[in-house]
Amino acid sequence: MMSASPNPLTVAALSDVPWFVDVGRIFFSAVLGAVIGWERERRGREAGIRTYMATALGACAFGLISGAIGDQGRISAGIVTGIGFIGAGIILRDSGRITGLTTAATLWASAAVGLSAAYGLYHLATITALLILAILELHRLPGWAHLSPRTRRNRELGNGQQQDAPHNGMADQSIAPANFDLPANPPHPDDRDAEL
Repeated sequence: MMSASPNPLTVAALSDVPWFVDVGRIFFSAVLGAVIGWERERRGREAGIRTYMATALGACAFGLISGAIGDQGRISAGIVTGIGFIGAGIILRDSGRITGLTTAATLWASAAVGLSAAYGLYHLATITALLILAILELHRLPGWAHLSPRTRRNRELGNGQQQDAPHNGMADQSIAPANFDLPANPPHPDDRDAEL
């Protein structure tokens, strides 16, 4: 399989910038990821500031690496696929209800924010981040229930759960270490039968 050669102008534009520009791109992508993550965390979602920051920052760093080695296409495709796998792990089926789709989709889109910043497309990174935030607020608009059959159906059924309400699963519980004591020398599996 023959791959297309990288665009020499793009490689030169990405590899000939001073180091502080790359640092600025990484910080820019992290800030945009944090803003998206803040919105999700504020709504009680599983993925929050740190997750979105890490996704945007990581995508930016990989984008900068791809520019330095001159292989933007393959590494960018790997980022899209890798974040897709992370998103697939976020999607859950709970009592016949699928949860985590919006989180997975916005996490995937935040990788585009990071890649855009890596390639110096600050306007695209900013617009993408703003559009993600706007999409996350759509269901709060007056009249949204009339446009969204799912929202209307949930209200008719008296479900009472908003799309952004915490799920009945692990999101409702704070994660704390279990408080139990382990014996200093746990019994060997063969010795457990003797204890019974």
